[in-house]
Amino acid sequence: MPDCDYCGATFDGEDAYLDHLAAEHEGELGSIDRRRVADRNSDDAGGFPVGPAILVGLLALAGGLVVYVTFLMGGSGGTAAASGLPDNGNQSVISQVQTEESNGLDHRDQGTEIDYERVPPTSGAHWGGTWETAGFYTEQPPLESIVHSLEHGAVVVYYDPAALTAEAEESLRSWATNQSGNWQSVIAVPNPNDEPESTYVLTAWEKRLTMDEYDDSAVRAFVAEYVGRGPENPVR
Repeated sequence: MPDCDYCGATFDGEDAYLDHLAAEHEGELGSIDRRRVADRNSDDAGGFPVGPAILVGLLALAGGLVVYVTFLMGGSGGTAAASGLPDNGNQSVISQVQTEESNGLDHRDQGTEIDYERVPPTSGAHWGGTWETAGFYTEQPPLESIVHSLEHGAVVVYYDPAALTAEAEESLRSWATNQSGNWQSVIAVPNPNDEPESTYVLTAWEKRLTMDEYDDSAVRAFVAEYVGRGPENPVR
């Protein structure tokens, strides 16, 4: 019986699971799940045609979810349920996460250069007036504003531009789009180190997970566990 990676629901078979993904999580799917849903719809078209009324209903449902997330959840945060995330991440992944000692959370004047003990940092002093918003960045923002985003509950994924795959970029852009609140965001930025410790470094406040190869299920577990749970204003 498959379980939904997006909301945790359980289904009797693969077909029911794929129908659920198409109906409930269309805008959240990674490239692999989108392909599986498309193959499922293609099979349906060969045996039992999907009528226009069903398609209209699915579109209306998707539109309703967008309205719900946008207006009821608000731009300042949201809940895990609205984004399809479980309350916690898969513990087989979370057990590999490093918990690091806090280096403080003091606010400094804009433009002050801060020397972080470890780069990428997972805590420490930072600029008090600015922070980075959700998005996929091709240029590295100042670490001093990224750390402020961590304090806001962001998950920041550092990628090695020389090793970034097209599939990983697509997935990270999707995460940044779906987790974009002021207190619950996903940010993807180039790794500032000339020789990164890993191809992908996932960070949250005092948390770090490294990946040599991109694994969307590991990203999902990390985001589910830590996004929206920064020390300044936890919203989950």
